[in-house]
Amino acid sequence: MPNTEYWADTYLEKAVTAEKAISKIRSGQRVFIGSGCGEPQILTKTLVEKTNNFSGLEIVRLLGMETASLTAIADRTKDTNLNIRSIYLGSTKVQSIAKQRRFITPMNMSDVPMLFTTRKLPLHVALVQVSPPDDFGWMSLGVSVDVTLAAARSADFVIAQVNPFMPRVMGQSFIHVNDVNLIVEHEEALLAIPPSAVSSPAAIQIGQHIAKLIEDGSTLQIGLDAASQATVQALSDKNDLGVHSQFLTDDIMHLYATGNINNKKKGLNDGKMVASMAIGSHNLYEFLNDNPAVDFHPSDYVNDPFVISQHNKMISMNVASTMDLTGQVSTTASAATRYAGVSGIPDFVRGARRSRGGKSILMLFSTTETPDGLRSNIVPQLNDEVTVVPRGDVHYVISEYGAVNLFGKSIQERTIAMISIAHPDFRDELFQAAKDKGYIGSERTLGEASKAVYPVNLEETLIINGEKIFIRPSKPVDERRIQEHYYSLPKEDVLTRFFCQKTIFGRTEMESRSHVDYVNDLTLVAVVGEFGFGKVVAVAESMKITGSNISEVAFSVSEEYQGKGLGTFFIKKLAAVARENGISGLTAYTFPSNKAMIALFKTLPYKVKTVYEDGDLVLSCKFNELAD
Repeated sequence: MPNTEYWADTYLEKAVTAEKAISKIRSGQRVFIGSGCGEPQILTKTLVEKTNNFSGLEIVRLLGMETASLTAIADRTKDTNLNIRSIYLGSTKVQSIAKQRRFITPMNMSDVPMLFTTRKLPLHVALVQVSPPDDFGWMSLGVSVDVTLAAARSADFVIAQVNPFMPRVMGQSFIHVNDVNLIVEHEEALLAIPPSAVSSPAAIQIGQHIAKLIEDGSTLQIGLDAASQATVQALSDKNDLGVHSQFLTDDIMHLYATGNINNKKKGLNDGKMVASMAIGSHNLYEFLNDNPAVDFHPSDYVNDPFVISQHNKMISMNVASTMDLTGQVSTTASAATRYAGVSGIPDFVRGARRSRGGKSILMLFSTTETPDGLRSNIVPQLNDEVTVVPRGDVHYVISEYGAVNLFGKSIQERTIAMISIAHPDFRDELFQAAKDKGYIGSERTLGEASKAVYPVNLEETLIINGEKIFIRPSKPVDERRIQEHYYSLPKEDVLTRFFCQKTIFGRTEMESRSHVDYVNDLTLVAVVGEFGFGKVVAVAESMKITGSNISEVAFSVSEEYQGKGLGTFFIKKLAAVARENGISGLTAYTFPSNKAMIALFKTLPYKVKTVYEDGDLVLSCKFNELAD
């Protein structure tokens, strides 16, 4: 028989105390508790207080905030009174939560709602928190839709805590009064996690690296971590950004308030920020209330790789805790938030990769501080850590020491790339371990790159005839591309650059140009094309001459890019960097017939001396001698 009672009448009939509601739970049942900051606190606390009345309960939850410690009861009673099923993915190595490892149910977030609705994991009771009903009897799950909506729709018995502090969030977030069994009216502040006021220098550097990869008009998915927070803050000069993310945070709200996010160019759900959960401050929750610019949907929509892939320039940004040299990724729960281990990462990694112009980005702090000192978060091989993202799915990886793109790279190329963004104190150790494992050739060396810190401040983008040319210091990963550049030069350019008809550009020679210390030795490259796959079209080298304070410079420019001012730009930049590093001047060896090189030197604002040695022309200048 259909329910013909007016919802407001049934609402009054269903209203009970928390104690009365929890008394309806029976031993042996499976009980779902609403997620994260949407956790129905009074119901959880009452359940904990009444735990001695039960045996064999199974608690199912996504993000347990532990307002009342269910895990402590499980430990104390050896899982007799209750057992816990937490839907995380990854290991929980942090000591304070390592004891919860046995509760983890590894799943992709997009699959969890189906687990409930198909009754593969039947739920007997669902404890949820909702907003007060509107004029039609609809109550919003507010800050926590994720897997909670599916649980509320599929559970045999639903107990709803009605809290006026729960925002009414638009989208697919509503359940009707007629679809719940009992109502507990209880007003209390929602769980909140105010954003950290200060980000670490490493997090800020990671954010700055990522900001360079994000174009105007991108759609963002952002994880929960200090690095993610710093990244969002680094996007203050971007335009027409959109959001399709598992979480909404205060930093996303601020970017929306300043107009950086307007959701106009998403390609799907234009005009709407789409998420399934909010974690943040009470200001964020007020922002969400009745906001038509925000839609919350369950995880089987938000985390569906197919849905994710339909967005324009979808950028997935998540935090890894550990990665190995081949690119395998582990994510562990954080002691501060517990959120790094949530299993939405693979969904977004795969969805973003398939998006038009999309990028999957993994953030990684190079080290973690332990009681015994610094520990490298880049390791030779994942051993007891759980692999959350397989190496075949990994594209961009960014630490405070730089950014690399592992897609399409061999194990040897991946190894060199990962070592280049490791902490300098661990590079030699990682390099030797890579040799021992056969990841790189035994003849390889790190050279001066062992302790070098990539000078991101030297990066610069030129627009020449409408084409973007990215100027930056060389990296160890550039070895092959520099080699390809030299092989592509016409014979006459090879002769001018190397003073012979050179036909072999060996790896050892290329290492000397890509494994530099950025102070005494510096190589600048001009790159066109996609990051990680760009083509080197010009190389400028500066090497301090042993026993003097002068740097020798040399240049080569691909034939199709000659005459566009790259040489002039390079020599001025090398001079500026050399002067800043305490070098007193520049010199270059060339043929007397090389009028281009002579003209190049004379573009500098210093006196240029010319001397002939064994038929070669030596050009030189000192920075303390200005031209007349």
